[in-house]
Amino acid sequence: MRLANGVELPYDYLVLATGAAYSFFGHDEWAAYTHVLKTLDDALSIRERLLSAFEWAEESNDPAQIQRLMTFAVIGGGPTGVELAGTMAELARSTLARDFKRIDPRSARIVLCEAGPRLLSAFPQHLSDYALTALRALGVEVRLGEAVNQIDDRGLLVGSTRIDASLILWCAGTAARPAARWIGASAARNGAVQVAADCSVPAWPRFSRSAMSPAIARA
Repeated sequence: MRLANGVELPYDYLVLATGAAYSFFGHDEWAAYTHVLKTLDDALSIRERLLSAFEWAEESNDPAQIQRLMTFAVIGGGPTGVELAGTMAELARSTLARDFKRIDPRSARIVLCEAGPRLLSAFPQHLSDYALTALRALGVEVRLGEAVNQIDDRGLLVGSTRIDASLILWCAGTAARPAARWIGASAARNGAVQVAADCSVPAWPRFSRSAMSPAIARA
């Protein structure tokens, strides 16, 4: 294997663990107005923005501004979106409930938007139903079957409904890193390397599971 600096490294087996990134479904401009949760730094940034929104609302005298500052949108009803929406609701209604004098954090509006007909679509129906019931019990506003059509620096458009929000969290589709392009392999729509039934890469037959040692092939 030749590195970018020209150094060649020998190897017995090469493992490409490139991870994934969020996909904005052709609207990459939305990334400028949203936050994602992939790293510890992302989590710290989200926490800072969330707490700052409550602090700014505490200092404001404008009811419309306070309402926007205390509105938070989560896009994507998968595991990440469901957990984030629930955590934010618990934070607002329990942890921060008595930390402010002029505003009531329990009145924060947390909106979870899912374009599909149910939450946690990869899981059994009864788990989707349980998640929906639990979130609504926490006060989360769940909007199902409505796609996001626009995102800007003031909020988002869900279906035909405009929602002004101070923080928008993107937890929707994912896309693979461009590893397929790096090795000249065929890629699926989300960028993932296309493999054969035995998990080998057609463009790289030397990397097939059949070419591995029995111990590694079972891994």
